[in-house]
Amino acid sequence: MTIHQVQSRSIYHGLPVYPKELKGLTAIITGANGISGYHMLRVLAQDPDRWTKIYCLSRRPPAIPGGLPSNAEHIALDLLKKPGEIAEVLKSKGVTADYVFFFAYIQVAPKPGERLWSDAEEMCRVNTALLSNFCDSLPLASINPKRILLQTGAKNYGAHVLPQTPKPLRESLPRVLLAPNFYYTQEDFLAAFCATQQHTSYTITMPSYIPGAVPDAAMNVVLPLGIYAAVGAHLAEPLVYPGTAAGWRATQCQSSAMLNAYMAEWAVFVRDEDAAGEKFNCCDGSAFTWGGLWEALAGWYGMEVLGPGDGEEWERRKMGLTAWAKTERVRRAWGEVAERWGLVHGELWDVERLFAFTEGALGGVETDYSMDKSRKLGWFGTVDTTESIRKVLDEFAELKMIPPVPKR
Repeated sequence: MTIHQVQSRSIYHGLPVYPKELKGLTAIITGANGISGYHMLRVLAQDPDRWTKIYCLSRRPPAIPGGLPSNAEHIALDLLKKPGEIAEVLKSKGVTADYVFFFAYIQVAPKPGERLWSDAEEMCRVNTALLSNFCDSLPLASINPKRILLQTGAKNYGAHVLPQTPKPLRESLPRVLLAPNFYYTQEDFLAAFCATQQHTSYTITMPSYIPGAVPDAAMNVVLPLGIYAAVGAHLAEPLVYPGTAAGWRATQCQSSAMLNAYMAEWAVFVRDEDAAGEKFNCCDGSAFTWGGLWEALAGWYGMEVLGPGDGEEWERRKMGLTAWAKTERVRRAWGEVAERWGLVHGELWDVERLFAFTEGALGGVETDYSMDKSRKLGWFGTVDTTESIRKVLDEFAELKMIPPVPKR
């Protein structure tokens, strides 16, 4: 019989309890200023005895309120540089690593007039180069990690190219080869790289949509919702659901950034026999629909809901998030909100990149992640997705990116 000891931290439950002997470790986090790397740093920094040194690699330092934790160091690095150049920087800084958490990512501009990931070939080239340049630099810098953790995501299942994904989504499903996919090229490179390394294995985690607050908020499902609700409340309008009726009803798995990071930490400690070369789904384990969230969001902002159940009036008033954000009325209202609350962005910014991602999430694609594989190995982490999204909105307000959310 196997017994697993678990704990709760804030709203996150079922988290592993690690033995006290597991201490004195070093880690590298790439992409440490992005949504996933930022939260990975937050999780590892909670246990400075276990993680005595965390090297944060990114072009810009993580925007941690109050500065980096005492056990963390930022190293400015462009992973599109050649491996030899990267290795020289790592050696000059005395970097060592028992484990690597790889989150570096570049969102390539879409082809003119097309959707967000339309330039699939360039996405493959650039993002696989980030990974290969970094990994090839490790032996040159005499860094031999025990495990490299790579995070990919739901595009592994073709969520961006299929009208609907299979149910349930299990890690054993075959690849979807309708278009080039940088997750596949990254996975293939990493498998080949680790095959040449005597002591390094790899594991992949695959979250779905990721709620999390970070200053550089690309591909963030929550921030546009906070902006949308804040402007609607300012204009004393109902909270009109901007997606499709199918999107309102669709069940989706969300993958909160903090819980993803807790799972990534757990995954690197799973023994090679169970986790080396393996992929694991990563989600909140919480029942979720956008319709249910809309009711909660309206309650927090003191607004009336206008959704698919309201028929013609909803059809008449609804507008896609991206088009909504471009209207002069909304831009003017946001300027008033930003001035009143002293927000960091006085004008709506990066509209296409920011709002198109959330607009896609509301479109009706269902994601039904099976967590059986990781559960059998002892991962029991969970969070109420609606609670998590509320916490993320509050953290965006602390970052002065949206006004305070009015109600608990």
